Amino acid sequence: MPDDAVVLMQHLHDEHADALWHFCLRLVGNDRVRAEDVVQETLLRAWRHHEILESPPPAVRAWLYTVARNIVTDEWRRRRVVTETSVADVPEGAPDEDATDQLLLSWMVAEAIAGLSPDHRTVLLECYYRGRPVAEVARRLGIPEGTVKSRTHYALRALKLALEEMGVSA
Repeated sequence: MPDDAVVLMQHLHDEHADALWHFCLRLVGNDRVRAEDVVQETLLRAWRHHEILESPPPAVRAWLYTVARNIVTDEWRRRRVVTETSVADVPEGAPDEDATDQLLLSWMVAEAIAGLSPDHRTVLLECYYRGRPVAEVARRLGIPEGTVKSRTHYALRALKLALEEMGVSA
């Protein structure tokens, strides 16, 4: 690997490793060892495809998150296949593929929401998760209705951008 690629890898680690590790930690249910393994495998794949490192930082982070999510999903699927072929009766209530994908997506949405400003998080929580009308949210927060609408608009735009950076497409 050329010296430039080594510098790019060091920059990658410095800029993204901490956020990637926290993202992976959520993906693997707070199993620190598995999270470290997923981060290492993700960075190894970045090493093998070092051309991605020349992309803008949001694109690099989205690529890393997508690779990490795929690694975790592939591991889960492999374990599931081994379990299904080696054990005749799968325990009742075992997660199916759709449930796992939904769980991973919900973790990514939670991560994206956590990155929003407190004002944006609050209006999304009140309007979408608690289902309150704009007038009630405005009254509860002590701000004009127009401000609630504006914050909601910009919060949704920021949330969409954050999810796109994580590799989640609409």
